[in-house]
Amino acid sequence: MKVEIFSDVACPWCYIGHARFARAAEAFRAKGGQIEVTMRPFQLNPAATSDGEPLLTHLERKFGANAAQMSARVSAAAEPDGLEMHFDTAVSANTFEAHRLIALATEQGKGEEMAQRLFKAYFTDALNVGDPEVLAKLAADVGVEDTGEGAAEVREQLDRAGQLGISGVPLFLFEGKYAVSGAQPLEAFEAAIDEVAERTGQTPIVSLAAPADGCEDGYCAV
Repeated sequence: MKVEIFSDVACPWCYIGHARFARAAEAFRAKGGQIEVTMRPFQLNPAATSDGEPLLTHLERKFGANAAQMSARVSAAAEPDGLEMHFDTAVSANTFEAHRLIALATEQGKGEEMAQRLFKAYFTDALNVGDPEVLAKLAADVGVEDTGEGAAEVREQLDRAGQLGISGVPLFLFEGKYAVSGAQPLEAFEAAIDEVAERTGQTPIVSLAAPADGCEDGYCAV
């Protein structure tokens, strides 16, 4: 099963949603299913600079005096998923280069891992994900080689998101045609994965008993 996750590393609900989806995907794999996940870019604030500014300052400018209360509610929602979000120290910055790094990591088989590290860097570690030096360290943390490429891929996928009519994230696109939006509860993701598996004939075989003696690939245990 192919799943594309459109998200932005500056989106707290993307962080939460991806964590929940990852657990649902792991449960499906444990049942014998196969899921291939590809992270796709989306920019909530493409006009942001790479210099960065306090995230709360940006949110107050956008949402007014209630920004701190809104942030506190999101932080509380993240806690049951084991995620720490420190809006009071987070740095708002342009995420294009972060997405470029995720695109490169995807080619190297580490796309989800790179995205998770960037989420943590942004919301927990108070790092500026628009800073090239910070990104270089984060890439090294995950074991990703930054070749400097990937910008064209990011622009292409940002354009594709627009063509698909995606205006909010996270959005989980299954097999290119079944969509689930928002940071759904774990159970909702599990149900969505099972439904798509059934619709596409990818429902894993459930073992009703432990393996016993038998024959496989021309060889019989005796």
